[in-house]
Amino acid sequence: MPVSVANSRIIYEALKSINVGLISALPETWLVHLTSMADEDPDMILVRLNKEEEGVGISAGAHFAGRKSVMMMQNHGFLTSINGIVSLSQLYKIPLLMMISYRGEMGERDPWQTQGGISTEPVLQALGIPYNKLSNPDTVLKELAAAQTLAESSQRPVALLLTRDLMWEE
Repeated sequence: MPVSVANSRIIYEALKSINVGLISALPETWLVHLTSMADEDPDMILVRLNKEEEGVGISAGAHFAGRKSVMMMQNHGFLTSINGIVSLSQLYKIPLLMMISYRGEMGERDPWQTQGGISTEPVLQALGIPYNKLSNPDTVLKELAAAQTLAESSQRPVALLLTRDLMWEE
């Protein structure tokens, strides 16, 4: 699967433009270039997670330290993070910007990704988490800035789903 380096760069530069200074993530195929860029950038803190739910606490700590952050994960990682999202971010009204690689949607070739893809949007809706799908590289900065603004003003989690159209080069 060819992950788009160019679009990953657009996403990374957009994160820097909105002053994100910390990224938490696990290794994930669609996020490989983003995490590499963060790792190589002396102005960015990359926290490598053991499990996705740890990212909720990392982002909460960053918020209290005055640093903007983003929690990056695959949609299966989002599903395993729900306890932290609900019991920390939602309960204590802590902004949480999440970028979720939206695996398992139309065109998915890996059968093990499909159930997570089918469940992601209904779970976001059930939890009352606002979300948008990112698919156009030309609108990434605008949509990312809007999501961060909403997370901060509402003091709640907000999700951006990174679609196949954005992340893949065919």
